[in-house]
Amino acid sequence: MNELTRKNFIKKSVLGICGLGITGSLKGENFVEQQIIDTEGGKMEKRIYNNVRLETGFEYVGDEVVSTKTGLFQIEVTDGKITKIMENNSVSGGFDSQGYLMLPAFKDMHIHLDKTFYGDHWQARRPRAGGVKAMIALEQEILPKMLLHSIEKAGKLIELLQSKGSSFARSHVNIEPTSKLDSLNNLKQALNLKKDSFSAELVAFPQHGLYYTDTVPYMKDAAQAGIDFIGGLDPMSIDGGIEKPIDFTVQLALDNHKGIDIHLHETGASGVQTIEYLIKKVLENPALKGKTFLSHCFALGRMPQAEQEAIAEKLAEAQIGIVSTVPFAGLIMPIPTLLNKGVTVMTGNDSIVDHWDVFGTGSVLQKANLAAQLYNWSTEFKLSRALKLANVDKLPLDDKGVQQWPKVGDRADFVLMDVTCSAEAVARIPEVKHLITKGHLVY
Repeated sequence: MNELTRKNFIKKSVLGICGLGITGSLKGENFVEQQIIDTEGGKMEKRIYNNVRLETGFEYVGDEVVSTKTGLFQIEVTDGKITKIMENNSVSGGFDSQGYLMLPAFKDMHIHLDKTFYGDHWQARRPRAGGVKAMIALEQEILPKMLLHSIEKAGKLIELLQSKGSSFARSHVNIEPTSKLDSLNNLKQALNLKKDSFSAELVAFPQHGLYYTDTVPYMKDAAQAGIDFIGGLDPMSIDGGIEKPIDFTVQLALDNHKGIDIHLHETGASGVQTIEYLIKKVLENPALKGKTFLSHCFALGRMPQAEQEAIAEKLAEAQIGIVSTVPFAGLIMPIPTLLNKGVTVMTGNDSIVDHWDVFGTGSVLQKANLAAQLYNWSTEFKLSRALKLANVDKLPLDDKGVQQWPKVGDRADFVLMDVTCSAEAVARIPEVKHLITKGHLVY
């Protein structure tokens, strides 16, 4: 069928009525029809998705999961939430999902939306001798120019994430004397332009050190300026000590009721000491349990296995999560050990075409695939479990094969993909056909 023109699409689609941006092309008369229903409490939006493939259970041979059972269903969405899951019965005007598999929308849990070359001409990385401090000097040179277009660039980066199935991100945003709070304010503007189709939580990130540059006053201001987490960076190698930067970060989070997410690249003794000191501080302040994360945490990848297991148990006790890049420069993180010990593990693209790195694709499903390759998770069961690393709210099937998603009342955030099951999705990294956020088709 002929591709819809913008004029016809806006005329026929609820998305045009609602003013939502579309980050891909839609072909044919395959659009969502909105129904406005009058109720005693006001008006409600209702949409129907037909021919949706859902996972319903595992097929076993003996005790081995050999395949995943699925069926076609009809999904009703009202005011952004799933209100009915019914046997398939095509409704005229409903959205034809064409038998595509429905999976929970993905989340990128570590990215820097505020500084990127994405959407501009290609630039490979040009590292400077001197490590992170040399890169800080580079940032101090280039940030003023990057800020001139950071709103537009962040918008394009968000659209890339959406095209890969993510409707949410945890974004670190520079807070330092060069950009002050300008990076934060620009990113908030970019997110506001996408507020109907994308959401995020923000980490105030002292990229240039708390004390290496005079960043402390700006972090205090950022803590009251609409952020969700207090960030940090390699306290020993950047700020010259562990306790003072961590103590400041912990106290600022407690004073402002925020979480913590600290970049930790250090792999030697200082990295291990930082992990242990943060565990100590969180155990002393139980309000931070479940709200504290270490990003990268490469020291874990350098430990002997027995030490990995011991510190994983401590991380689990303190409910400190790890946000890992997969892989990183030949370093293989002990993700299976962390998961086995009950540590929350999440992934993200980190940098996407910027002065730090060039390999981010925008796909966290690719991260799950890379992990499956690294750790030999090649069975139907293990591949289906690897979908966790795309940061889905809940896997479609629990470990026993009982359907646990979607359920009536769940927010209607999901992707549609041309695969038979989540195990195949992880193994093949298929194209995302559609992303639905709060019931709206946004890609």
